[in-house]
Amino acid sequence: MTSVFQRALGANFGRLHPQLQRRFGVDGDTDLGCVGTGIMDRVWRGPAFIAPFLRLGTLRHILFPETGVGIPFTIENYAYADSYRRPTLTFVRTFQVSTHCRRRFDATMVYSPQRQVLVDYLGTHQHLAVDLHLGVDATGALTIRSGAQRFRGGVPCPAALTGQAHLREWYDDRHGRFGIEVRVSNPLVGPLFGYSGSFTVQYVRSDRAPVPAAVRPLRENPRD
Repeated sequence: MTSVFQRALGANFGRLHPQLQRRFGVDGDTDLGCVGTGIMDRVWRGPAFIAPFLRLGTLRHILFPETGVGIPFTIENYAYADSYRRPTLTFVRTFQVSTHCRRRFDATMVYSPQRQVLVDYLGTHQHLAVDLHLGVDATGALTIRSGAQRFRGGVPCPAALTGQAHLREWYDDRHGRFGIEVRVSNPLVGPLFGYSGSFTVQYVRSDRAPVPAAVRPLRENPRD
């Protein structure tokens, strides 16, 4: 099946750096998935008063309040068809924020052919669906900007409660590593959360089965 990123980017997919084309071309046929390991140079959050709200996100693996530098990081991307037969790609990010504390930030991505947009379902129960607008910059890096957000059932999320995300991912030929920078902000509060760093990737062959149950959501959202 065609990868969800290739569907969303269309002709622009070919403008990505070749290493990004393979990474975001994971479709379950050529590669079942890819697992990245590396270091986040910095994980940060906004003002102290937002920490309790970020801590609530840990209950469903959506954001977290801890910060730090030099944090070990993994990202697990696996392609599969979900229970609604939609091509899906997992984004399970794990941050070892301290010796005794590990945080996850889970998402699954589905392409909506009706609306021609990539939909990012956040958390273990897909409570929040976020439209993603993709681009490719002059260096061949992938850029992502979040758009409309909806709670489960299609209820629009009020602007005051949204987190507006900006992501850039690139490939560093000199060091042979992927680089990433993520920034999440709110129109009222300002910067909420973000991280930046680099990682390497190992690809999982398509004859390896099944997709690990630990990276799949506990509940799926039928709306896209």
